[in-house]
Order: sequence, then structure tokens, then C-alpha cells
Amino acid sequence: MITNEEKLETSKPKGGMQDYLAASARAIPPSGIRRFFDLVSASKDSSIISLGVGEPDFVTPWRFRDAAVYSLEKGKTQYTANAGMPELREAIGEYLHDRFHLTYNPADEVLVTVGGSEAIDLAIRALLEPGDELLIPEPTYIPYNPIATLGGGVAVGIETFAKDQFKLTAESLRAAITPRSKLLILCYPSNPTGAVMTYEDLLPIAKVVEEHDLIVISDEIYAELSYGERHVSFASLPGMKDRTIVVSGFSKAFAMTGWRMGYACGHPDLIGAMLKIHQYTVMCAPIMGQVAALEALKNGMEDMHRMIESYNQRRRLVVQGFREIGLECHEPQGAFYAFPSIQSTGLSSEEFSQRLVQEVKVAAVPGHVFGRGGEGFIRCSYATSVSQLTEALERIGGFLNKLR
Repeated sequence: MITNEEKLETSKPKGGMQDYLAASARAIPPSGIRRFFDLVSASKDSSIISLGVGEPDFVTPWRFRDAAVYSLEKGKTQYTANAGMPELREAIGEYLHDRFHLTYNPADEVLVTVGGSEAIDLAIRALLEPGDELLIPEPTYIPYNPIATLGGGVAVGIETFAKDQFKLTAESLRAAITPRSKLLILCYPSNPTGAVMTYEDLLPIAKVVEEHDLIVISDEIYAELSYGERHVSFASLPGMKDRTIVVSGFSKAFAMTGWRMGYACGHPDLIGAMLKIHQYTVMCAPIMGQVAALEALKNGMEDMHRMIESYNQRRRLVVQGFREIGLECHEPQGAFYAFPSIQSTGLSSEEFSQRLVQEVKVAAVPGHVFGRGGEGFIRCSYATSVSQLTEALERIGGFLNKLR
């Protein structure tokens, strides 16, 4: 007679639980950024200085928080329209028009999302068929490749180089295009390199995009963090608005990372397809976050400019500091990252980063996790205090001296 315990035993999966996972889920690696962040978070050593995660060190300005608190006191805890509060979509449209010369109809060309990351996921899923190619200038933000893989698409990296200030060129883009190429994703200002592209830089790219009938996802989350010329949105170029999905959000410029507030803007057909996926997955972005984001757009520009000026001061400090301790570092013109070369040490990015945190208690992200062209570099966020940055540079300098 078979006991109940034996029945339970025989009902267990014959193979490991990994056998139940979709091949696409098994194929994608864990985030290389989060691995180093978790390493610091799990450590009880308070002396570790983290230059790893790209997050403002500023607390969300009080007026944004106060707007959310007041909305809760008034009992605003319901769902909003799937696409977002109409007044927030209208404010996003006005902001993009005033700041970047873009014109979108809030009714059907603006979608509020759970962070810019959801907007990127929605855009890729809405557009990629199995086997379609997503062209990605690299080094770049890590999630693009895995999201394409999860959607059955093929991520194609296009290497950019320090000698070109890590800008995508029309020649390298054209060389990467195949009959299966469908999407190009642009991330300028760039995570991790801090590179920006001017109007003159983007015009040849737009010509190639039009020639090959590509759709562009323009990730402009760092648009306000441009330290030279004003950011140029790819959608503002002649003929590019209808074939571009602009993705942005409130995390970086408004210090609202944990609020998870983003948006996407584009042609009604593209945004409509993204909205359908959004409806079935997250329903709508949290109302409290939408209220705070609305306040940021209405009354938060002074706060934003104050934070950006602080980043700019730290940018100059960090670039000069790396050069003084003997590491080549191109000058980032946007975002809040430096991407110094560690090739002179003879160490791989992984080994350099591992030893850096173990020996001198400074956490940086190895460049290879950002794709082609990232090996031989490390990413260091300067969105932390001047005292921490100064101490980190001193420690890295000491580490380099021991290697020489």
C-alpha cells in the first residue's frame, strides 16, 4: 500500500526546477550592476564607498513628496486611467514642447508608465517579432539586450569607441543592418559613458534610419543632465517624429527613482499597442507617484536645476581626479557617470573591480557588463557627495600605486 508520504514523494518534479523555466529566462544573465550593488548592501563594512548604482543622492524634493502626502490625505488611492492621469499627460506634453521642441497629443500620444524601464519593455515587446533585430550602440544600459531576448528578438550590439567619444556613427550603424533589422535604440546622454550626441551627430543617423525604414526607441531619461549644449531629442529631427518612441521619466533629473514614474511618447499606433500591453500587466502607474510627478513638472524646475549644477561640479572633480591619478577618462557631457579606462593596469574590468572593492573598499561596475567596447573600463557614478568622491579617488590612486 502506498502511503500519503510516498504519493507526495512521487509527485515531485523528476528533473530540477530549472527544467520548468522558459529557455529565454534561463538565457538572460543577472544584472551585473545589481551584483555589485548587492555586494555592498550585504556587507556590514560601512567603510565601503559605492560608485556603482546610478541613483541621485538627493532626497526627492519636499514639495513633490508633500503633494503625494496631501493626495493620500484627500483619499486619492484609486486607479487612474490606464494611460495615466489626463492632467499629468498634458503636463508632460507641455514640458516636452517647452524644453525639447516636441509636440504630442496627450490624449493618444503620451503614456505614463512604471518607470522608464517599463516604457522600454513595452516598446520592444510591442514592436519585435521573433527573429527581428534590435540594434544597440554599446557600451549601454544593460536591460535592452535581455528584454529583446525575452521577446524572441535578437539583440545586435554596435561597438562605439572612446576615440569617438562613444558616439554612434552612421558608418557603424549601416554596417550592422541586416534584412531582419527593425529597431534601433539610442541612449543619449549615455549610461554608462556620459556621451551625448548633438544635432549634427544625429542627422547622419536619421538618414540611415530613414533609408532602412527603422523604428527608433530614444531613451532620454538623462536629457536634462546635459552639461554643454541643450539636449537634442531624436524625435525633433526632420522626419523622425513618427518613427521614434521617446522614453523618459522622473527618476534622474527629479530624484524620484523609487517612485517608478516614467513615460513614452510617439505615434498613436505605437503608443496604442504599448497601452494594450500596459493594461494587461500593470493596469496603471501608482496614483501617488503620478501626483508627485505632476508637481515636479509644475513647480520643480528650480529644484531640478539646483541638483544638476551640483552634478556638474562633481563631474569636473571626478574627471580631473581620474586623470591626476593616471587613468585616461574621456569627459562625459551628460548623465552622472565617468567611464575611465583601466587598460593601463593590465587587469580585466572584472578583476579590477573585484580587487578594488576587496582591497580599498570602493565599489565600481566593470565595463564589460555594458556590452561591446566596455571591457577595459569601469563605470563610476558621481551622484554621491564630494567628500565621498574625494576619498574614493584617493583610495583608487593608492590601489593603482600598488599595481605599478
